[in-house]
Amino acid sequence: MKISLNWLRELVAFDESPEVLAERLTLAGFEVEDIEDRRTWAEGVVVGKVLSCEKHPNADKLRVCAVDIGQAEPSTIVCGAPNVATGQFVPVATLGTYLPKVDLKIKPAKLRGIASAGMICSLSELGLAKESEGIYRFDPEVQSFAIGDDVRPLLALDDTILDLSSTANRADALSMVGIAREVAALTGKPLNLPQVPTPKLKASKTVLNVAIAEPQACTAYIATRLEGIAIAPSPAWLQRCLEAAGIRPINNVVDITNYILLEWGQPLHAFDADALAALTGDGKSLNLGVRFAQADETLTTLDGQERSLTTQSLLIAANDRPVALAGVMGGQDTEVRETTTAIVLEAALFSPVAVRRSARAQGGLRTEASTRYERGVNEAQLDIACNHALALLQDLAGARLVAQQKADLRSPSQRTIELRLARVNQILGPLEGNGVDETLDELTAAQVTALLESLSFSLKPAARENVWLVEVPPHRHRDIEREIDLIEEIARLHGYDKFCETLPAKTEPGYLAIDDILLRRVREVFRASGLTELMHYTWTKPSEAGSATQIKVVNPLLAEFSALRTELLSGLLTAFQYNLEQGNGPLNGFEIGRIFWKEEDGLAEAHALGGVISGKPFQGKWLQKAKTDTSLSWFEAKGVLERTFDRLGLNVEYQPDRQEARLHPGRTASLWIEGERLGRFGQLHPQLRQERELPEDVYLFELDLGVLLEGIERQQRISSAFNPYSMFPASDRDLAFFISTEFSVSEIERTMRKAASSANGSLLSSIELFDEYRGDRVPEGQRSLAFRLIYRADDRTLTDEEVNPIHQKVRDALEEKFRASLRS
Repeated sequence: MKISLNWLRELVAFDESPEVLAERLTLAGFEVEDIEDRRTWAEGVVVGKVLSCEKHPNADKLRVCAVDIGQAEPSTIVCGAPNVATGQFVPVATLGTYLPKVDLKIKPAKLRGIASAGMICSLSELGLAKESEGIYRFDPEVQSFAIGDDVRPLLALDDTILDLSSTANRADALSMVGIAREVAALTGKPLNLPQVPTPKLKASKTVLNVAIAEPQACTAYIATRLEGIAIAPSPAWLQRCLEAAGIRPINNVVDITNYILLEWGQPLHAFDADALAALTGDGKSLNLGVRFAQADETLTTLDGQERSLTTQSLLIAANDRPVALAGVMGGQDTEVRETTTAIVLEAALFSPVAVRRSARAQGGLRTEASTRYERGVNEAQLDIACNHALALLQDLAGARLVAQQKADLRSPSQRTIELRLARVNQILGPLEGNGVDETLDELTAAQVTALLESLSFSLKPAARENVWLVEVPPHRHRDIEREIDLIEEIARLHGYDKFCETLPAKTEPGYLAIDDILLRRVREVFRASGLTELMHYTWTKPSEAGSATQIKVVNPLLAEFSALRTELLSGLLTAFQYNLEQGNGPLNGFEIGRIFWKEEDGLAEAHALGGVISGKPFQGKWLQKAKTDTSLSWFEAKGVLERTFDRLGLNVEYQPDRQEARLHPGRTASLWIEGERLGRFGQLHPQLRQERELPEDVYLFELDLGVLLEGIERQQRISSAFNPYSMFPASDRDLAFFISTEFSVSEIERTMRKAASSANGSLLSSIELFDEYRGDRVPEGQRSLAFRLIYRADDRTLTDEEVNPIHQKVRDALEEKFRASLRS
């Protein structure tokens, strides 16, 4: 918000320079981003009178002027403005003047042979307009001045503007009165708020009714009808206030509503009363209401755009016809025009949530009014702001009050918070000493009382010593809720820089937690396997299938992001499809992120790891034969995952799985680590693949990251000691047999190891499946598997007498448990 110091001094008579005040406000939590000292824009520019104006002898577009600037002799100035004439009072930049807005220093010059000592200025050269068609002229009937006077007071250039930003919780700082309260507390100067008279209504036959259909969205609405209005330009002082804040003056009625918005932080809106009557078809009675829009309603707003309304759009309706987007922007059909003679002034309190949703439903429409409503305006100042506007309309527009109606659903609230001096000093710590006395002082009860009372807080002693019951003023109800909030007020007002800086006595070097180390290792290994790390929003579109467990977002940015994801596979599949449609080829990637779901006892979340694999990693067609199949088989995709697990030192078992509807029922496996479920891996279901027009070789996996990290950590603890390699040769045995397809390889390997361990398990070093066959000469419902079993001892070369009994145990176990038909 732009703060005019001249305007601010009318509310608080402070003596500080702009720089000192800006520093104090910044330290108090209101960052001053820029100081615009307008006094430098026209330093050295004075009022001059054009005594004569003659055509330049050597240039058609130039004039030679004799200008009286209050010196002994008139100055000769060559001017190119088409509107310069004899008798005008004009701003003149004297010799030596620097105009920073056009980066020009005035020096003696010759223009087409005629000496010129100065320059007659336009508003653009003084920084008050972007473009000017000619020079500026003062009107002696409107302003009082003398020749040679400084032009800055006449053009409101004797002001300094602070560009100030406040935090989101300080809605009161979006007004001159709010900043004045802070300045008064910081400087100790008295606050001089405007004295607002109570309006007096005259009898009228006009019927004005107000009804609030949505009390949760609007707690108060005041409608006042005024007649006998004369639309005209605002007085100079009002225009200067608006221009200093960056608002363009329009006319006296609109300017008054903008003035109240800047001064009190209360948005107002003026409707053309006759336009309202024309829209509603009744000139004697008017029913104003606050309601949400119907889905098929439209409204043309002041910016000329026809807006399609949604059920989240809060409206002002006249006889149930939309006339304004409540708290955001008025309607074009009822705007105040030059022909307006009667208005209905709106002063209301709208819910921040309702205004925010209403503005967002219109594509993020933002106005000065919506900015204040979204943060929350002061409920206690509604009547004062409204009455001030009515008084100004009477004084500046000749308005006559004829009717007023209120709908007030506000409930008087008083917030009292207990504050303990011991807690204040415990949080804030000691004050900085003066370097002489080693004793560190703390804030006293008198200091705390003075600081809070300067901010309009009321303190009453509690039963205990140095404990107060603090009553929060109405304009601070939105951000002062707890004791710690009061402590923050004390700290920022006293000055954060006046407290001692204390550091821990001993510090330790930083280090990564074990989970972070393992997570980095997981990312490194998956990238080394050829997978690109992906990242998606945790928000997603609501799913009908998972509505029971899906968590809905209360205030979503968009409808597409109104729920939290329950798994990673949907986002990965969408990313795969998008890359394929863009001609980027198959996507091989993984993602680590959080997933969320509902449980019976509340909400839950966890880390998950998901990935997609597809397409052989060929970089050029010359590596392929003409008719070679380039699709990725299930075993090749599984090999990518197994290679990753091997690098992490994990022994993962695969079991058949049919629970995931998006994956192929016969080509999906659940993954297990030491009896604990790790996740799932499988090929995309053919039906889903056809619906999304994807290739056949798309494989997905999703892992429980917590289980994965625990397995890695457990494996690192087990394998931390060095195990020497055996220096003796191994003895290998091949084992081939027919076995039913209902048994998985992992089950078979587990049975082999268990049988070998019952004899002498330490000798069986490894098991490797090297062949699978289905087809001719294989019984129906079975397959032929061939394993290679490696036996090895650390201290000797094994003999057949040692290996054969163990190997026979393995053969017997296969025949007994799986009824396998051994072939070798």
